[in-house]
Amino acid sequence: MASSIRDTYLTRTSGSQKAHSKAIQVMPGGTSRQAAYWAPYPLTVERGEGANFWDIDGNKYLDFINNYTAMAHGHAYPPIVEAVARQLRKGTGYAAANIPQTALAERIIGRIKSVDQIRFTNSGTEAAALAFTIARIVTGRRKLLMARYGYHGSLLEFETGSFGREGPLTYLAGYNNLDDFKSVLEQHGPEIAAVFLEPVLGSGGVISAQDEFLHGVKAAAHKAGALFVLDEVLTFRFGVSGCQEKSGLDPDLTMFGKVIGGGFPVGAVGGHRDLLRIFEPTNMKVFHTGTFNANPITMVAGDVSVRDLDAARIEKMDKLCLQLKTGLSEAAKSIGLPLSMNHYGSCLNMYFSNSVPESSVVRTDTQIIDRFHVAAMNRGLFLAPRGMMALSTVMTESHIVEALQIAAAAMQDVAAELEL
Repeated sequence: MASSIRDTYLTRTSGSQKAHSKAIQVMPGGTSRQAAYWAPYPLTVERGEGANFWDIDGNKYLDFINNYTAMAHGHAYPPIVEAVARQLRKGTGYAAANIPQTALAERIIGRIKSVDQIRFTNSGTEAAALAFTIARIVTGRRKLLMARYGYHGSLLEFETGSFGREGPLTYLAGYNNLDDFKSVLEQHGPEIAAVFLEPVLGSGGVISAQDEFLHGVKAAAHKAGALFVLDEVLTFRFGVSGCQEKSGLDPDLTMFGKVIGGGFPVGAVGGHRDLLRIFEPTNMKVFHTGTFNANPITMVAGDVSVRDLDAARIEKMDKLCLQLKTGLSEAAKSIGLPLSMNHYGSCLNMYFSNSVPESSVVRTDTQIIDRFHVAAMNRGLFLAPRGMMALSTVMTESHIVEALQIAAAAMQDVAAELEL
């Protein structure tokens, strides 16, 4: 009798199982990152290079999530490795200014028309907290409005909305539902300091916003006296200027993260000069600091990452992702599995259902997607447990062909196990 998908996983990843058993003794759940956990236990990775990584059992994987879109140039990208190595010999941090932070700031500002100045943090979550702080100080208000199932990090005020729940300081409205946002702003406008929106819902399932929706929410926010904050932490990879230039948007503040760190912890808030003035020492309204904010290692890595994320490479990733989407649809159809997908640029999200749900949080295909995720790993393809896939600039058509072959075999494994 053939082994089940789970049994195969247990057999080929015994080293990861042992590592997890040890980790859970010192960390709840064996991890400090919920998105990097799945049942029965996550892989423990030893090293990565280019489009691949290897677990501690020596199994090789095609990485089609790239640290949830952050590794835009894959693993151990040589230009980043070289830049970091040069900086390591000079030191990793000082309680003073450094040249690399100015270089990265200039590079980002040169690409984003709405950003006059920028302030660095160490994560997208910190960037969200900082943007909220700016909005509260500037407006004198306490609350925020965000999309239901949106994601702006793990700060409590935002995390509740990620799961579709309002909090003491958080109002929610439906994504791509302008009337819903207007209604909340008309009813609670005097309380709301800022409206936070992603131009593409990332963790919500790669759902893209309509331009009319984004512009309408910005106008409604301003009418209510609130700031409009665009979260480009994930979506900056979709264009030289992120998504805002494509949409013709001029947000008050923009959040950055992921690709601007080149594989190192990073976050940032950029915006109009008059809003960022609250940090000036001679006009300080808030004391914002952090031991590793704008550390030179992250800054040099980020400068290379942003520099090399040019229009040609972005276009190449987009074309390959469309090829991947088409091939996945054909594979599922040939096997008899329902499959629908959200897709934008170099990212997509799979759902083994006849239509895409409102969010990945409220999907109905968990029995299939959970098995497919593990079955794909058994055959050497790594993607997010929720079915999200993100390409890197080092991928070629041969990587897409290989991924599709593995995905088709994994779908066959699932169909056989569930007798579909």
